Amino acid sequence: MNIVRQEIEALEERLRLAELGPDPGVFEELLADDAMLVGPDGRPFFAKQKVVEAHRPGKGPKFTRVDIADMQIVDHDTVAVVTCTGTFEGPHGTLSLKFLRVWMRKNARWRIIAGSIAQ
Repeated sequence: MNIVRQEIEALEERLRLAELGPDPGVFEELLADDAMLVGPDGRPFFAKQKVVEAHRPGKGPKFTRVDIADMQIVDHDTVAVVTCTGTFEGPHGTLSLKFLRVWMRKNARWRIIAGSIAQ
């Protein structure tokens, strides 16, 4: 297994655990300031503040279980593209989402610069 794949797998695991925390600091650290996501409605939005805020403790029901499956990582040296399916379980039921995340390594740090979320 190459080093980029190992690094990205470790970062993706940090994201999974941050969903359970919740731990907004992980999202603050790993999302680029100008990260752009496309939501399930197909509309793009600057994601960082919205995602960080959604993971603050006390901001509504949180997940009790988060499973990630079918993860694919494509290494482009300083960029990695990840696709996966996440299953989120909480007090209001279970939700499955499909993700695409684009990670970029800059100044020796990986950050999410773009992605999409679909049902």
